[in-house]
Amino acid sequence: MDIRTLKLYLHLCDSLHFAKTAEQMHVSPSTLSRALQRLEEEVNAKLLERDNRSVTLTHAGREFKLFAEQTLNHWSTLKHSIDLKQDVLRGRLNLYCSVTAAYSHLPGLLDRFRQEHPFVEIALTTGDAANALAEVQQNRADIAIAALPDPFPSSLHFAKIDDVPLSIIAPTIRCAVQQQISQTPIDWSSVPFIIPDHGPGRRRADNWFKQMGISPNIYAQVSGQEAIASMVALGCGVSISPEVVINNSPVRDRIQLLASPVAIPPFELGCCCKVKRLDDPILSAFLEVI
Repeated sequence: MDIRTLKLYLHLCDSLHFAKTAEQMHVSPSTLSRALQRLEEEVNAKLLERDNRSVTLTHAGREFKLFAEQTLNHWSTLKHSIDLKQDVLRGRLNLYCSVTAAYSHLPGLLDRFRQEHPFVEIALTTGDAANALAEVQQNRADIAIAALPDPFPSSLHFAKIDDVPLSIIAPTIRCAVQQQISQTPIDWSSVPFIIPDHGPGRRRADNWFKQMGISPNIYAQVSGQEAIASMVALGCGVSISPEVVINNSPVRDRIQLLASPVAIPPFELGCCCKVKRLDDPILSAFLEVI
């Protein structure tokens, strides 16, 4: 077995989906199947049960997952130790953030980091910002850019990089929603809202509804602020969104900001990682550029 195969196996343990792991790890499904088959031959045990619909870990598979995690951690520590003795930081940094953050905040951080540590490989995964903490907790990312949630897990470290204002956003095109928000005063309980399905954005929306004393008309619960902006631009409803998402959106010309009757606290945006990995040389070096 080799390090690459162990990484494939751990990703498969998390995804429990051959096609998804093959796509995200940039291998063909047949290559992934052969790698798993070789592992099972070396371990002399079946690690996964699979059929056309599902993949599950066997008892041996769960035990081997722990072994693989420990082996990769030891390998990473060894590499860092050797590189430190050579006074050169080498290795791989797995980053996770939203598409918007990849445009708005990550470039400056990476420019400073790469100037100091040009031999560190950067692997970037983008997705819903609401999933950022889970990506770190499940070891799919070393560092994630995320809005500070309340409560914040004690097992994670948060380094603030910015305050991100939130606003009520609405469509500019002629539609039923546009007519509703043109009324004075706006009947917020009847206006269709598009809200995040989970995460800090969902909690901001729920708190706003509570402050307003309304039972909201929920049009849709959506994953990802970028998708919410697109639905608002299409005239499906209004939402409460980070202004940075709108400023970097290709549909920003179809979106307007509305004054909120009550204050909406900004997001605290920052980089998070596991507390127990703060001594990792690469993570420590990245946090120093913030």
